[in-house]
Amino acid sequence: MSPMTDSERILVVDDEHAIADLVVSLLLREGMQARACYSGTQALEALEKEAFDLAILDIMMPGMDGFELCVRMRKMRDIPIIFLSAKDEEADQVVGFTLGADDYVTKPFRPRELVARVRARLRRAAAPAPVANDSLITVGPLEVDVAAHSASLHRQKMKLTPKEFAILTLLAQSAGRPVSAKDLFEGAWEEPFDDAASNTIMVHIRHLRKKLAAIDSSTQFIETAWGVGYRLKASHGSDGRTGENPPVEGGEGEPLEPYAVASAEVIAAAEPEPAPSKRGGKGAAKASGKSAAKGTGRLPLIGRRGGSRGA
Repeated sequence: MSPMTDSERILVVDDEHAIADLVVSLLLREGMQARACYSGTQALEALEKEAFDLAILDIMMPGMDGFELCVRMRKMRDIPIIFLSAKDEEADQVVGFTLGADDYVTKPFRPRELVARVRARLRRAAAPAPVANDSLITVGPLEVDVAAHSASLHRQKMKLTPKEFAILTLLAQSAGRPVSAKDLFEGAWEEPFDDAASNTIMVHIRHLRKKLAAIDSSTQFIETAWGVGYRLKASHGSDGRTGENPPVEGGEGEPLEPYAVASAEVIAAAEPEPAPSKRGGKGAAKASGKSAAKGTGRLPLIGRRGGSRGA
């Protein structure tokens, strides 16, 4: 047979000539190109000279059996392999798949089913491989897609300004590590850092915290690294919630500012507690206890050999 040129080229290997020729005729009727080989050695020679899109292999062949042929073919070509054999025991099928087969059809077989399986394997082999999204940054329940310029928390889209998105991206790229206000400003604005820039970053961080808290108020996602900058929390629970009380805003030169998820009690708890008076001791202790506890929670068959199955 002359070399094949069509896109769907099938190699059929079976020591029983009648079965191999029958499978070839079935594939030809379906518009595919097919070549029959009657031994493992002949199949390897054909594979060295021609390119095939799929191979159909018998198992019980003299000399080189189908299992050995499969292993050798895998070293030469990465094409789908279907075993077509009378060996219908589960152990044989497991061995076949373990050695690299993509499908396993037992004899006697139904012609339409075999053709359908061939087409299915050809479709899968031709499908483009999924492209990895290198622009997607995932930090717990937070996802930042740099290419799509979108961010989501717990799969809920966030509405961010361009500068807010740029700041969140910089924090996500360094999740768990503090990023200075200088680096945030120069990265988002692409301008030199000055005295007013620190306040600009603080305001944008405040807005980001509020938008994150609008979706999940149980976690302080953006933390203040005292005297250094800001840090995106890298560790979260299985559902992305930590259950921790948010820390109090502040730092060198920054006024105290409650987060969107903080209450007045939490802020008060950050201050040293005065000694309780006789009159108000119980009330103060009770309020302090509440503050500490507030955030800690939650076809016909083909392939018979005169009554016995061929391999």
